[in-house]
Amino acid sequence: MSEMDRLTQIMDRLRGPDGCPWDREQTYETLATFLLEETYEVIDAMRAGVPAAHREELGDLLFQIVFQCRIASERGEFDIESVMQEIGDKIVRRHPHVFGDARLGTADQVLRQWEQIKVEERRGKPDGSMFGSIPPALPALLKALRISSKAERVGFGWPDLKGLLEKCDEETDEMRRALRSRKREAIQEEIGDLLFTIVNVARHAGIDPELALQDANRKFVDRFRYVEERLRKEGLETAPGNRGRMKALWVEAKRAPKRTSPGRTSPSAGTSGSAPRRARREPRS
Repeated sequence: MSEMDRLTQIMDRLRGPDGCPWDREQTYETLATFLLEETYEVIDAMRAGVPAAHREELGDLLFQIVFQCRIASERGEFDIESVMQEIGDKIVRRHPHVFGDARLGTADQVLRQWEQIKVEERRGKPDGSMFGSIPPALPALLKALRISSKAERVGFGWPDLKGLLEKCDEETDEMRRALRSRKREAIQEEIGDLLFTIVNVARHAGIDPELALQDANRKFVDRFRYVEERLRKEGLETAPGNRGRMKALWVEAKRAPKRTSPGRTSPSAGTSGSAPRRARREPRS
């Protein structure tokens, strides 16, 4: 028996008449948050560079997929076998340069072919737009990356980084004018335009904007933890009255060696059988 078959049988037992009461109560809706959580934990484990943690989190994510497939099977919709068959067929279909007679020499050619194949697949579907496959629930930075990448592949985008930087300057000026107007709708619109342009700058530079912002968040937290620790040692608190000292310690923190923010320490794996615990390549979606 393969380990995939074993995992499927474990799920069958958990959802069976004599299985786990918690697992039997779950639905698509209740599992949605866990799917998102496990996805982010996989990303954290990838970036931590610890193979054992990476393996564990991939297992937790795989379990969520098996869980949803079991629910779908109970509803007469699909099962894990049909899911694997469909993704296998799709990958073969979108790689004619590997599984067929086509010949491509560069990654850019592969991406253009990928998008053209998807155009053909969309023909006849209710939403034939090339943006139809972008999930509405994607985080805004990631969605902007997907949108701009797709537009670029069909020739609608900035040809070089110089033009994008000029566009950044333009959007920054427009944001300043909106701020001076104090009109909330205008401010929100111009901030959105600037963020979208910055995402394009990141993409042209080969940087994932979502990961870049995560790094910035982590860096801020690390530095502020340093400030908090130093203040405690001095018998002070993080309060407006100590702003001057906090600023001085912040400058000191910027010069201190980099530290790693503490991560999750729970050894539990996912949600099964017990109460639940609560530079990227060009995207091809």
